[in-house]
Amino acid sequence: MLQMIVILAVFVALIIPLGTYLYHIAERKHTFADPVFDRVDGVIYKVCDINPDKGMNWKKYALSLVLANAVMVFVGYLILRIQFLPIFNPNGIEGMPADLSFNTIISFMTNTNLQHYSGESGLSYLSQMLVIIFMMFTSAASGYAACVAFVRGLSGRGKDMGNFYADLIRITTRVLIPLSIIVGLLLVWQGCPQNLSQNATFQTIEGNFQDMQMGPIASLVSIKHLGTNGGGFLGANSTTPLENPTILTNMIEMLSMMILPGACVLMFGKMVRSRKKEKDLRKMKNGQIRTPIFGTEGRTIFCAMGVIFLIGLAVCYFAELAGNPALAKVGLNQSMGSMEGKEVRFGIAQSAMFTTVTTSFTTGTVNNMHDTLTPLGGMIPLLHMMLNLVFGGKGVGLMNMVMYAILAVFICGLMIGRTPEYLGKKIEGKEMKLTALCIIVHPLLILAFSAIAVGTAAGLEGITNPGFHGLSQVLYEFSSSAANNGSGFEGLADNTLFWNVTAGLAMFFGRYISIIIQLAVAASLMRKAPVNESIGTLRTDTPTFTIALIAVVYIFAALTFFPALSLGPIAEHLTLWG
Repeated sequence: MLQMIVILAVFVALIIPLGTYLYHIAERKHTFADPVFDRVDGVIYKVCDINPDKGMNWKKYALSLVLANAVMVFVGYLILRIQFLPIFNPNGIEGMPADLSFNTIISFMTNTNLQHYSGESGLSYLSQMLVIIFMMFTSAASGYAACVAFVRGLSGRGKDMGNFYADLIRITTRVLIPLSIIVGLLLVWQGCPQNLSQNATFQTIEGNFQDMQMGPIASLVSIKHLGTNGGGFLGANSTTPLENPTILTNMIEMLSMMILPGACVLMFGKMVRSRKKEKDLRKMKNGQIRTPIFGTEGRTIFCAMGVIFLIGLAVCYFAELAGNPALAKVGLNQSMGSMEGKEVRFGIAQSAMFTTVTTSFTTGTVNNMHDTLTPLGGMIPLLHMMLNLVFGGKGVGLMNMVMYAILAVFICGLMIGRTPEYLGKKIEGKEMKLTALCIIVHPLLILAFSAIAVGTAAGLEGITNPGFHGLSQVLYEFSSSAANNGSGFEGLADNTLFWNVTAGLAMFFGRYISIIIQLAVAASLMRKAPVNESIGTLRTDTPTFTIALIAVVYIFAALTFFPALSLGPIAEHLTLWG
């Protein structure tokens, strides 16, 4: 318990300076790093013929994002198909099949990083570097760029959404690369390999011989967490000492997942704080203007996310701590909790924390096998991916939570007979239609593809567990895909044409449809004239609205996903404990 409290305290301490730094980057304000990075960015702008001062409307911004990602998908797909060439391929890895290449390239470009292969046997070092690691940077930067454009629209301070290419470059050079170098060096210090050597063979204590994976592991592990990407250089991911050598690296990896999504919320609060109250919020100290750490609107979003996260963490922790009665019946001591599928060096606390963090911040890395979690323990990562707003991936979770905030404003406005307003702008029919569509797309993808999987022979062939747990496997696969998370129950036989194609489509639509709709909502609000606050205005920066927002999220989740959860993890829990 103390370990979890320490990690959460460090998380809050880190996002304060980082959130301010992200705010300065988004608003193109001065930062301490400008003397270096202005020159780096200037060279890239010149080589790529980019005018960073040329703004884009929301349609051009969204089109630029999709087209840039499409080019990377095409190049990456070709590399996966021809990776059998003897270029950075000391282990002689063969080319990847067409359907698996499709799934993999979509997965990493959409920031999902779902893997239907084992990295140590499925990818050459060339593919790991030019496809996997490269796209971990660009997909994370694409999500952040969309978030910044979205928040610019909500703040209504400009006439355009900014320049996508400039946003993409600035977050990559000024945040992702420097932080990845720091985290990578820490991982190497703790024993994580970073080389281009051929796999080494060692003789074990028992006298057997075992291959030890080599390669650029530390560089991949650093950006996979910082960019909320997920996946792993190895099939067993961060459960292995090669990717996660010590308890210190376990904590570093968790904090790496958490800091940028958390900092994005703080950035949001600073960018959209009410202009009318800006003078009141500022306080004089020693003759200097001091702005608040959190903007009031950002504080509301952060508190709502934080409460949902803590509830999920508590349920997952105590569910795993309670043990598994099925294992107790066969004589296994459950006093330490359910240790099935967990690393002894991490235990229940670090495993439950990692599980909740990786699916709340949509990273998709694992330090224990989620397929072996207790039913309620496994329901929490499943539910958080279904919600896809508990901090979420880099910027995307914030955008999803704002959609729910607009929905909450609309519902509360109906209850008090007022035209709903958010951030000083009226929420009218167009915005509500787009918001409803955005919120509906996610559950539609999860439930529709799950229904297809359990209703077709090709889908049923991949289910390896009978009964309730088999349905949970299917729900988890498509929740992970649609939420661009990437973790899996791993009991699913998913490297088939059916699962590669359906999961690939869920990842693609789950990523780009939502982003395009959200940019359209922000652009619509940006064009609206601000309205004056009156005595009847519903304030969205109060504890009351925070509670209402949390209630709306849980009510929507219950109405949408409760039937499916009842047939999966809840029914399995009742069977085990009944």
